[in-house]
Amino acid sequence: MRVQFTSQESSALFHLLDETTTDIILKTDRNGFILHASSAMERLGLWPARCLDALVQPHVLDLVDADHADAIRAEHEAAIAGRAHGGWIEFATAADNTRARWFQIQIRALTDDAGTIYGAVSLMRSIEERRSFEDKLFAAELTDPLTGLTNRKAFLSMLQHMVDERMDGCLAIFDIDRFRAINMRYGHSFGDEVLVVFAQLLMTMMRSADIISRIGGGSIAVLLPGATTTRAQAICARVLDDLGEIRQVTGSGSFALSASAGIAGIGGSPDNTIKRAELALFFAKSRGPNRLETEDSAKAPWPSRRRA
Repeated sequence: MRVQFTSQESSALFHLLDETTTDIILKTDRNGFILHASSAMERLGLWPARCLDALVQPHVLDLVDADHADAIRAEHEAAIAGRAHGGWIEFATAADNTRARWFQIQIRALTDDAGTIYGAVSLMRSIEERRSFEDKLFAAELTDPLTGLTNRKAFLSMLQHMVDERMDGCLAIFDIDRFRAINMRYGHSFGDEVLVVFAQLLMTMMRSADIISRIGGGSIAVLLPGATTTRAQAICARVLDDLGEIRQVTGSGSFALSASAGIAGIGGSPDNTIKRAELALFFAKSRGPNRLETEDSAKAPWPSRRRA
C-alpha cells in the first residue's frame, strides 16, 4: 500500500529527517546554486550553515573537488533536463583547511504542479568508513606484510608506469648474500629478522622519491626515478657499506650482514629492464659476496671491485 502524506505531514517528516539523519539534503535552483542545506551539513562540519546566508549563494560544485566536478555537473544538468540516471555518484569534497572526505550523491529534479522543472534536490551520504576500508584493503594488496615495503605486484605496476611515461631512472635489485643458508642454519624466523633489518636500512638511506619493493625471497628492488647509473651506483654503494657495518646476533655469536646488487637503466620494457638488472645482479653474486655491478658488466665484463 502506498502511503500518502499531506503537505503538513511531509514538512514534519522533512524536519524530522533534517534533525536526526547524517544524510545531507540540498535544494538547488536550475543553475546549481544552493537554496537550502539540511543541518547535517553543519553537524558534519562540511559547510557551516551561516555560509548559506551570504549575499552570493554557494554552488553545489563548491563542495566538490576538481577531479569529480565534471561528473557532478553533468548529473545536475541531466536532472534539470529531465534525464538523470538516478544512480549514486561518488566524489571527494573540496579540501580547504581540512582533509577531503568522501560522499555519494543522488540528484532528482524538482517540478511544480504544471510539470515544469524549477530546480533539484540532492541527497548526500558519507561513505568515509567504506572508502577507508577499501583503501586499507588496497594497501594490503600492494604491501609485503613482513617488511612493510610495497610488494612485487606494486613494483611491476610502478615500473610499467615509468616505462610508459619514458621516465629516466634506474632499477637496482639487491639480494641478501647467503640468504638461503641463513634460513637453513638459523631458521626462517631469523631470516625474516635479517630481511626486516635490510628493509629498514633501505628505507632510511634511499631518497624520498625512490620506490622500494620486496620482490621475493631475500630480494628487494628499488626504482630510482631521475637517477643516472653513476648516481645510482653511489647510492647503492653506500647502502652496501652501511649494511656491512651491521652485525646480526645469533645464539652462537654474531655475523656481519652483506648483500649484492645489480643496476640497470629503465627503458625498453619492464621485462627487459628487469632482465638487465637481474643479469647485473648475477654477475655480482657470481664474483663473491658484497658486490655491486651495473648492466655494463654483462655487456663487457671487467674485473669488479669487491665491496670491503
